[in-house]
Amino acid sequence: MFARARIIVKGKVQGVFYRAFTQRSALRLGLKGWVRNLPNGDVEVLCEGEKESIEELIKELWEGPPLSKVKDVTISWEDYKSEFRDFTIKHR
Repeated sequence: MFARARIIVKGKVQGVFYRAFTQRSALRLGLKGWVRNLPNGDVEVLCEGEKESIEELIKELWEGPPLSKVKDVTISWEDYKSEFRDFTIKHR
């Protein structure tokens, strides 16, 4: 089943290669969408693909790269839209 999720990751997640980690994980899992830093220090992920793959990504987001310290991961499930062709890092 295809799904879409908007995910907010809180903690020490900027300046620790968290977006690159997320992109590598998402691409390996066959997901499409994007990841970006938010002005408040959080990271936002919007992804689409197989629901099982999104759930696996969420597990990996809790772990993050070695220098990160994840405190919270909030998931909002949305209707699948088939909006993306790749998984990218958004820059402000």
